[in-house]
Amino acid sequence: MNRLTHDTAEVRARSRASTGLVLAVVSAASFGLSGPLGRGLMDAGWSPAAAVAARVAIASLALAPWAVTQLRGRWGVMVSGWRTLLVYGLVPVAGCQLAFFNAVLHLDVGVALLVEYTAPVAIVVFLWLRHGQRPHRLTVVGAAVAAAGLVLVLDLLGGGGVSLSAVGLLWALGAMVGAATYFVMSSDESHGIPAAALASGGLAVGAVALTAAGVAGLVPFSAATADLTYRGTTVPWWGPVLALGVLTAAVAYLTGIEASRRLGSRLASFIALSEVLAGLLWAWLLLDQLPQGIQLVGGALVVVGVVVVKAGEPAADATPEPVPEATAPPTPHGGA
Repeated sequence: MNRLTHDTAEVRARSRASTGLVLAVVSAASFGLSGPLGRGLMDAGWSPAAAVAARVAIASLALAPWAVTQLRGRWGVMVSGWRTLLVYGLVPVAGCQLAFFNAVLHLDVGVALLVEYTAPVAIVVFLWLRHGQRPHRLTVVGAAVAAAGLVLVLDLLGGGGVSLSAVGLLWALGAMVGAATYFVMSSDESHGIPAAALASGGLAVGAVALTAAGVAGLVPFSAATADLTYRGTTVPWWGPVLALGVLTAAVAYLTGIEASRRLGSRLASFIALSEVLAGLLWAWLLLDQLPQGIQLVGGALVVVGVVVVKAGEPAADATPEPVPEATAPPTPHGGA
C-alpha cells in the first residue's frame, strides 16, 4: 500500500512538473508577442507607458471573472493579502516596466534587455543566500550558456559599439529586480491568493500606478487612434490593444504564475528566457524582421542552457503525505 501511494505521488509530481513546463513556455511565447504588437502602437504615436497601462488594465478586467471563480467567495484572502497585491502591482508590473522604459532612454535596447534578463541569476543567488538552496553545478553551467546565447540573440557583439550609461544601468538593474520579484512572488502560495486573483489584482494596481506616473509627468503618456500596419496588413488600433491586454498580459501573467507555482521561481525564470526567442519569431511573422544567423545560434544556446539548468534541478519530491488511520474521526470542515 505504501509503495502504491509513493508511486501515485511520484506520478502526480511528474505530471505537475510537465504541466508547469508547458505553462512556462506558453507564458514566454505570450510575453514575447508584446514587443512586436507594441512596436506597431509606438509607430502610430502611442507612448510606451500608455500602451502598457492599457495592456495591464485590459488584462486585469479579462482575468476578473476567473479570479472571482477561483476565490469562491473567499474575499478574506484578498483583504488579508492586500500588501502582496500592492507589492506585486508596484514592483513586478509597474516598477519593472517604468524602470525598463527609463533604461532604454540611456542604453541600447539590447544592453537593457541583457541586464533585465539576468533576473534568473539573481534568483539563484537569492535562494542560496536567503534559503540555503545552493545551486547545482549544472545550474551554473546552464546559466553561463544561456547568458552567452542572450548576448548573441540581442546582437550585442554586432557593429557600432555598445552605449553604456551609469544612470541607464541603474534603471536596468531596477528592471531586473522587478523581473526577479515577479518569479519569486508568483511561486509563493503562502498567502492563499489564487493565481488569477493575484494576476488580476496586481495588474489593476499596476495600471493605476502607470497611469498616475503618466499623469504626473514621470513618463511620456500619449495614445492615438490611427490604424496600424503589420506586415502590409492594416488593422484598427483597438485590435492590437486588445491582443496586448488579453494575450500578452492576461494569458502571460496567469500561465506564468501557475508555472512558477509548479516549477519554482528558479527554473521558471530560466525557461522564461525563451521569451527572447518568441520575440524573434513574432517579429518575423508580424513585422517581417528576419532574424540573423548569429541570433539563431544564440537562440539554440539559450535552449541548451535552459535544458542544462533543468537537468540540475532536484527531482520532484514524491514522498507521500501521511495517510490517516482508518479509525480516525473525520475532519469537521473541509479546506477552502
